[in-house]
Amino acid sequence: MPKKIVIIGGVACGPKAASRARRRDPDAEITIIERGQAVSYAGCGLPYFISGVVPQVDDLMKTGYGVLRDAAYFDRVKKIRILARHEAVAIDRAARTVTVRNLADNTDLAVPYDLLVLATGSAPVRPPFPGIDLKNVVTLRRPDEAGALRGFIDAGIERVALIGAGRVGLEVAEAMSNQGVETVIIDVANQVLPGSLDPDMARLVEQSLRAEKVSLFLGEKVTGFVGEGGVVTKVLTDQREFAVGAVLVGVGVRPEIALAKAAGIEIGVTGAIRVDEYFRTSDPNIFAGGDCSESRSIVTGRPAYIPLGSTANRQGRTIGDNLTGHPVAFPGVVGTGIMRTLGTNIASTGITETQARALGLDVITCLSPSGDRSHFYPGGKNIVIKLVAEKTGRLLGAQIVGPGDVARRIDTVAATLTLRGTIDDLGDMDLAYAPPFGSAIEAVSHAANILRNKRDGLASAVSPAEFFALLKTGATDFFVLDVRTAGELVKSGQVEDPRMINIPIEELRGRVGELPAGKRPLIVCGVGQRAYEAQRFLQTAGFADAAFVEGGWNILARFK
Repeated sequence: MPKKIVIIGGVACGPKAASRARRRDPDAEITIIERGQAVSYAGCGLPYFISGVVPQVDDLMKTGYGVLRDAAYFDRVKKIRILARHEAVAIDRAARTVTVRNLADNTDLAVPYDLLVLATGSAPVRPPFPGIDLKNVVTLRRPDEAGALRGFIDAGIERVALIGAGRVGLEVAEAMSNQGVETVIIDVANQVLPGSLDPDMARLVEQSLRAEKVSLFLGEKVTGFVGEGGVVTKVLTDQREFAVGAVLVGVGVRPEIALAKAAGIEIGVTGAIRVDEYFRTSDPNIFAGGDCSESRSIVTGRPAYIPLGSTANRQGRTIGDNLTGHPVAFPGVVGTGIMRTLGTNIASTGITETQARALGLDVITCLSPSGDRSHFYPGGKNIVIKLVAEKTGRLLGAQIVGPGDVARRIDTVAATLTLRGTIDDLGDMDLAYAPPFGSAIEAVSHAANILRNKRDGLASAVSPAEFFALLKTGATDFFVLDVRTAGELVKSGQVEDPRMINIPIEELRGRVGELPAGKRPLIVCGVGQRAYEAQRFLQTAGFADAAFVEGGWNILARFK
């Protein structure tokens, strides 16, 4: 008898599991149950449909060769039955059946299974704000919601409020701002992307957004919405109110676990469905994957909830193997994500410094500005890399921000994390080099070398935040040594402070006697490299506590 495989959920993990299972088992009876009309669509592409970069929403549902992935396609090409506009309402684990409701006529049918996959995904969080049910207050998860947001642009709405400074909010900010819609982002957190970036890296993104005329109101709590004629007209916070024509609520997602919970399937510590390394739930005949299930972090070794389309597709492929008698253990995730907003690329992988310290880890970090090409090759763009590691050298994570190429750099770090590598592994990695693509010592390897110098006691640094905090104290037991050239000072300026001394690095050895004895030097330059050179010299010239300021004026100028 052919094996009966039933999959609940038809967006990312479900179709991938079904397709892999079909390639493994040509005879299995495979059914996908999906309560929506659209199946196997690229949800991560919805902001680009809103912006008009993707002309038609159907483009997000097509194969690479332009064929629509609808129910007919799955039946014709893969011999997979799709029950669209059907909702799974109950699971009978003893009888191994799923009760499915036809949403067109409200009738029920029982679908038998030998093996069941829960790929029910996640749903946007809708906080109980007063007025959240007003018209033009939307979330973004489905193609029809993206259509509504694009419709607001076409209708000439002048201002939109984005509640939440996470990925959805920042990507929609680009879509709206690029088409002339005034954009306001409001978040109760004190920074953008709090789950992905540390405050110092978030500040770089915030500066870029403000430079593009996006209004940021961080550390403000939304208290409700006001409308006229049933349509939203104002957003209220604990500090002010905004007149708006539309609102996107993007404060996060929650795993869709109601069906699993009702069936007695175990829920994990993250609030998502608990699975083993083969994606089996507490019922050995039921698997779960994608946004409804937990993952395990390779970095921390703990359960993690990381709802990403890339993760869902990888998990679906593994589930397809396991459904068809080819056991494959999933190695876990490092949580790699990438996005763009208004010309700034943002990528992260592993855990942040904030998360690492919350776990009690003894960490070292670095901030390393760089170009994405050799400095002498035209057309290069800037990036800033932050690496996080334990003092033992074990790599924990990275964040990369800037208009330059961040993708291959974050993937290099992700690969190192996946293989449980160290900063030595990253620093010694044999990476490709040619001037149009990077430097002879690649940017991520250079950042790893900074951490190695810190670990080995060669580099002593203060962060930009620590630097400005020291300046504000008014203390006189230190001085600031700027080792840039006079021409650089004229071009980019400096902090106006009586404790500031300018001696170019080329003159420092001959003028070291001009420095005030008995005071600590804090050394700055353009990006930190010359300042580190000066620190090493000064530590041999009687200034044992000399330290350089990480990132130099490349970053300091954004913290002023």
